[in-house]
Order: sequence, then C-alpha cells, then structure tokens
Amino acid sequence: MFPMSHPICPRFEAAADLLGRRWAGLVVQALQSGPAKFSALSMQLQRVGDRMLSVRLRDLEEHGVIERKLLPDRGVEYRLTRKGRALGRVKAALGRWAEQWVDIPHRGAHP
Repeated sequence: MFPMSHPICPRFEAAADLLGRRWAGLVVQALQSGPAKFSALSMQLQRVGDRMLSVRLRDLEEHGVIERKLLPDRGVEYRLTRKGRALGRVKAALGRWAEQWVDIPHRGAHP
C-alpha cells in the first residue's frame, strides 16, 4: 500500500459515504424538481424497490438532506432541505463529468 501524502478529509469521506449509498443520488435527483409523495417517487424510480426507497429516504432525512412533511390528507411528502438543494451544484458538476467520461452500457447488457 502506498502512503498518502494528504489524509482524506473526514467531511468529504462522510459525504461520499452518504451519497455513495445505492440509490441515494437518484432519490436526491428525483426531488430536485420539487416535493413528492412516496408513491410518485416509487413510480419515478422504478428500479428501486419500495423497501430500499424507504431506507434511503430515512437515511437522507437523518442527515438533513430531505425532510418528511405530513399532509392534511394523512399523506406524506418528501422535499429537499436547503442542504439537499445545495447538492444541485454537485449534481450538475457530476453530470458534466459523466457526459464526458462515462459510457452507457448497451440495452440488454447487465452491469
């Protein structure tokens, strides 16, 4: 193993851990356009099972990225917090990087 000349910042490490969790980035991306109920998120993120979606929403809420709001009709709505909206700049930068460097697998190919 090679010695690191600069240690990894603990804040960067914590952020990478949270946003690197499976589907977390897609949940944040889905909420960038505005608040949504669980059912709408589930339909939009069809690749994410409902149980995993619940886990990710809970993780992101615990870290202050999203908030859960109870609606008068007894429904629940999820929305980005100020902290979560600030990730829009990160998402835009990642999107630019992906456009230049990430190849999309052919349809039918398994990752």
